[in-house]
Amino acid sequence: MKQRTLGPFSVSAIGLGCMNLSHAYGAPVSAEQGERVLLAALDAGVTLFDTATLYGFGANETLVGRVLKQHRSRFTLASKCGMQGVDVNGDGKLVRVIDGRPATLRQTCEDSLRRLQTDVIDLYYLHRWDKKVPIEDSVGALADLVRAGKIRSIGLSEVSAATLRKAHAVHPIAAVQT
Repeated sequence: MKQRTLGPFSVSAIGLGCMNLSHAYGAPVSAEQGERVLLAALDAGVTLFDTATLYGFGANETLVGRVLKQHRSRFTLASKCGMQGVDVNGDGKLVRVIDGRPATLRQTCEDSLRRLQTDVIDLYYLHRWDKKVPIEDSVGALADLVRAGKIRSIGLSEVSAATLRKAHAVHPIAAVQT
């Protein structure tokens, strides 16, 4: 399979966006179907798997972690933070919330590492910029996670060129996703 560069990584030109296994565009597939898709992609030479805290409100990261943990050295793992499900009304119904506060990003990373059953996330995106928090503060928290060895590189999703420049001044941004 052809390769391409994504930040510091060499990955398959075709990666697997895992969102649909647990979230969006209709009912999620069964856990067994999700497992088959993940392993078939790995067997076909896919070396980039992309998930997020938001997808299935953590269920997607849990599925990816459970199925792929024994193959961790064979692929580049991307996930996203800064947008998650929160029970805002105390009724058990999760609502999508954008939260880029440094403390939230640190906690979300710890939760993602646990669900993904790994010690490090290769590419960790800020899923959406929380405009109540300066981008420099959110990226600064992610840079702290790089220094702590919890993530290898930082990505941004859905940002302008001006925001990207501000973020990159704090820490190199490896990828932008739109």
